[in-house]
Amino acid sequence: MKAAEKINDKAVVKDYFNQTGFDRWRRIYGETDDVNKVQKKIREGHQQTIDTVVDWLKDDGNLDELTICDAGCGVGSLSIPLAKEGATVSASDISAKMVGEAKEKAESILEDASKVNFSVKDLETLTGKYDTVICLDVLIHYPTEDAAKMIAHLASLAESRVILSFAPKTLVLLVLKKIGEFFPGPSKATRAYQHKEADIVKILQENGFEIKRKGMTSVSFYYSKILEAVRVS
Repeated sequence: MKAAEKINDKAVVKDYFNQTGFDRWRRIYGETDDVNKVQKKIREGHQQTIDTVVDWLKDDGNLDELTICDAGCGVGSLSIPLAKEGATVSASDISAKMVGEAKEKAESILEDASKVNFSVKDLETLTGKYDTVICLDVLIHYPTEDAAKMIAHLASLAESRVILSFAPKTLVLLVLKKIGEFFPGPSKATRAYQHKEADIVKILQENGFEIKRKGMTSVSFYYSKILEAVRVS
């Protein structure tokens, strides 16, 4: 593909989640019955990924002492439960509509909504230092070469740990990744990129991290590999 023809994935993602994608994914991430069977499975898978990460952090026993960056927070599915457990969370998303929805949810659920600060930013413009940087279900929107730059930047913000999720690139999932099977078709969603686990692990290692824990969510229409990487002393 010529440079002039290269897709601007960031612009596509921002436009999608501020327009048609917002209502669709707000329903998927919500609790209403206004979803079809495919969307319900994606909801179940996404929630399993969230639960895995929350359980990892709770098991460590120091969640109320952590500062956490939730990069690509969506409607607050992860940020809100982490803040509820006592963490101080800085949450951001490229979509202003998603952030607005997340703020409303946080204010209605949390006793202390100040535990989480929401902002509209893309991954590459995030600043600050955090104990833990988390980025779930975002890398699927970007090819590996772009994801590498994003991961490198997120790693620079993390003092101790990075947690990522991505759609794994395997032969089976490559077959499943057909329009209307693996993810909604191009008329309904952004492009869906899969990544080899070895590539993501290598990127993390090149940025000074080693893998501590792994997880895998496997639900019809939703497949997500989860990696927790800690900074090497």
